[in-house]
Amino acid sequence: MSGILINLIIQIVSGAIGGNVAGSAAKNIDLGMVGNTIAGAIGGGAGGQLLGMLIPLLANSASTPDIGSIVGQIAGGGVAGAVLTAIVGAIKNRAA
Repeated sequence: MSGILINLIIQIVSGAIGGNVAGSAAKNIDLGMVGNTIAGAIGGGAGGQLLGMLIPLLANSASTPDIGSIVGQIAGGGVAGAVLTAIVGAIKNRAA
């Protein structure tokens, strides 16, 4: 598997986890389990790829055995997933 695909998988999974954590931590932005997972996964994938473009050290972290850059991928994907879940939840609540 290429490093880019492994990075994307790491970011999507950590984004889904981050979305669920954000949804359960703040009930006013909760989208439900499926909604939090989908929003978090999209945010983790997109945000993680953006982070990889902005910080070249994280670009090919899965192709190297550097644990620090893999932790950076996990953190970046998780935070981006949580942020997108919070944004979508806030928009949903404002529209309701």
